[in-house]
Amino acid sequence: MEIKRIGAVVRGRVQGVGFRYFTRDRAQACSLTGWVQNMPDGAVELEAQGAVKILDDFTAEIKTGPSFSHVSEVTINELPVEEREKGFEIRF
Repeated sequence: MEIKRIGAVVRGRVQGVGFRYFTRDRAQACSLTGWVQNMPDGAVELEAQGAVKILDDFTAEIKTGPSFSHVSEVTINELPVEEREKGFEIRF
């Protein structure tokens, strides 16, 4: 199984609408590892790692977001895999 890691910055109405919790819940349901956090400029930043197909499906969900959000832009970059990472967390 091929594993990859992505970093993403999500812009739009993504703070104060449960976006981090949505992201964490989706990631945990998909058995992905990584983290998500708010950024000072109003965006949300995340890193996620897992099987390529599952990560692609997860990315599609992030581009939609929870019902009260409005995603206007998602920038995604591939990152080096982190071998010992466990779980998916919200960073504060």
